[in-house]
Amino acid sequence: MIDLSAEQRHMIKLIDDYAAKFPLSEVGDEQLLSTCYDYMGAFKRILDSTSKRQMDYICQQYDGFYRFAKLMEMLAQGLADEVIEVPKDH
Repeated sequence: MIDLSAEQRHMIKLIDDYAAKFPLSEVGDEQLLSTCYDYMGAFKRILDSTSKRQMDYICQQYDGFYRFAKLMEMLAQGLADEVIEVPKDH
């Protein structure tokens, strides 16, 4: 078992449960992405406070968390590649 704090486990479970509410489809991914803002802070805290080994373990154990992480990765890549435009007021 990978050592995670109670706070980390709580945030992981929140993200996992949230992502699991949406159907595993393109429409579900769109719904998840359009409503994920409230969970991004917790996700960032998990990223900043875990090692690669811990993150690999989390993603293996929590399918919803893994799905959320992959969507965040795709979003970040789209922004970096300028495929996704950020509105000028942001």
